[in-house]
Amino acid sequence: MNNSKQTMKAVGLYKYLDIAQPESLIDLEIEKPVPAGRDLLVKVGAISVNPVDVKVRAPKAKTELSPKVLGWDVVGIVEQTGPDCTLFKPGDEVYYAGAIDRPGGNSEYHLVDERIAGHKPASLSFAQAAALPLTTITAWEALFERLGIPLSQEENAGKTLLIIGAAGGVGSIAIQLAKYAGLTVIGTASRSESSEWAKGLGADYIISHYEPFLAQMNAVGLSHANYILCLNATVQHWEHMAEAIAPQGAICSIVETEEPLDLHLLKNKSATFTWETMFTRSLYQTPDMIKQHELLNETARLIDSGVIRTTLTDILKPINAANLRKAHAMIETGRTVGKIVLEHFE
Repeated sequence: MNNSKQTMKAVGLYKYLDIAQPESLIDLEIEKPVPAGRDLLVKVGAISVNPVDVKVRAPKAKTELSPKVLGWDVVGIVEQTGPDCTLFKPGDEVYYAGAIDRPGGNSEYHLVDERIAGHKPASLSFAQAAALPLTTITAWEALFERLGIPLSQEENAGKTLLIIGAAGGVGSIAIQLAKYAGLTVIGTASRSESSEWAKGLGADYIISHYEPFLAQMNAVGLSHANYILCLNATVQHWEHMAEAIAPQGAICSIVETEEPLDLHLLKNKSATFTWETMFTRSLYQTPDMIKQHELLNETARLIDSGVIRTTLTDILKPINAANLRKAHAMIETGRTVGKIVLEHFE
């Protein structure tokens, strides 16, 4: 049988609409892809939803001629490998976030470059593992690459990390990675539910989003933050971050701004500011793309060793347009903790 003629279920869109509109995400039947080069063809078992899904789907005056499929967290089983694959074989269980410039994973089958996929943690279910890839890659790259934090408890002794928006998807994994690396973690949260979630993941202190950070840190005996990871409203928190960062410290944000940042606030401290976007490596096909494969495999080892746990909080079944619309609406409230996962096509 000619694979190119086979079809599969998917969820996607033609129009960019408010999530309350039934056509904002629709059930589809589209062509099943065929792997080439270093691509894996993955039979999708579970997916998760991230703020990037909501951002891409947000209402705009644009119509797609062919359906746009979203979804940048996938767990599944390799069904077929491209001719140049060396890292995986059919039957392997994988987890990954995919690439922003390719069709997303909200489909029965999905293509992904093997260099950005990892072996699924053996101790987790598909749903538990689906909560992790995008946020894990983001947190790992932000902490250990962009901020340059050493993976050494000895070197990090006495050093502090402030995470702004600690209870969300990225914060939930960043807390755990930072504690593994030996840092003291201060998380910001605004509700008792999010505060308790962050504490349960290992945050040493919780402070408020809405008050100056440094005064709250001083109140618990901390003079500054050696590192800051901003996961919420970069502009809103910028002056407070500049005040709280240590001399020669470093700040990383994953949240784009609609207005310029005043970098002069960092000058006297010789502090560093950097961005993290986990899609950079796949978007630009960087020579070190395989680092995402490696860090996902290392995270799987940490999970299977009991060092890190899944950040799953909600499961919706099955994978269809109605449930994805529900998940998008939950994300849009800005009040979710952990991650929302969908599993099983019917």
